[in-house]
This record gives sequence, C-alpha cells and structure tokens, in this order.
Amino acid sequence: MPITNLNNKHLIAAKITAAQTALTALETALVDLDFNLTADDRQKYGSINEQNKLVVNKVNDYYINQPKLASPEVDWAEFSRDFASRKTLEALLARIDNLTTKVRNAKILHDYDNYQAALTDYAYTSYKAGSSAPNYETKLNDLKQFFKSRGESITNTTPTP
Repeated sequence: MPITNLNNKHLIAAKITAAQTALTALETALVDLDFNLTADDRQKYGSINEQNKLVVNKVNDYYINQPKLASPEVDWAEFSRDFASRKTLEALLARIDNLTTKVRNAKILHDYDNYQAALTDYAYTSYKAGSSAPNYETKLNDLKQFFKSRGESITNTTPTP
C-alpha cells in the first residue's frame, strides 16, 4: 500500500490572498527591473562567474579604502550604485529561490497525494465495473485511456506524479 497524504497542510483562503497580495506588491516594486534578455544576451552579459565576482569585490574594496588608486575612466558613482544593486538583488534572489523551493516541494507532495488517491479510485472503479455495478464501466472506460495495457504503447499520456 502506497504512503498517502504526505502533505496535509493546506493554505486557508486568507493566507492565499495574503500571498497573492504580497506577490503583486513585489511585482509592482520590481517593475523597473523588467529587462527582456535573449539567450544570446544572457550568454554575453552573464559571464561574471564566482572568480570574476571576487575581482569586482576586490576593486570595490580598493575604491573604498584607497580611492587615489582608482581609475579616472570609471564612473565610480555608477559603479557604487551597480555594486549596491547587485548585492541587494542577490539577497532578494536567495530569498525568492528559498520560497520557490518551499512552494515547489509543497506542490510536489500535493500532486503525489492526488495521484495516489486517483490510482486508488481507479482500482475501486475497476473492481466495481467488474461486479457490474451501474455506471462504473463508463467511468472505467473513460479512465483507461491514461494507462498502458500490456502490449500497447501510449505516447505522452501516462500520468506521472
């Protein structure tokens, strides 16, 4: 017998509304960050790896602690704004990623619970259809399309948890 009801915690309507309101507020607060980068743009501009971040951090340290050594060709006010924004956005991304993981994990457990319950209902329907109970044969025939029979292959219709 499969383990079922892995997640029996459900958000009440007030919590759902609060989460949706908070997401709307976040979307509104971040509306100025709506940049539409292509895959090529991401490849071109997204090349600042961990090693390069260390370079940026070290240059920033030198600028703060020994400004006389800073290149006059760099707009240091813009550099400082970019540096602060980068740190802020990195912290926001970490928090959003954490929330995404929590929501995804909860959804996975609910999906699994629903699928296991559906399988149980299918087995019951099959049993009742076999006993000639009224209407179960129609339901069974309707549900059969989602399951492979031995020797048959169904492309992309087999349900997955």
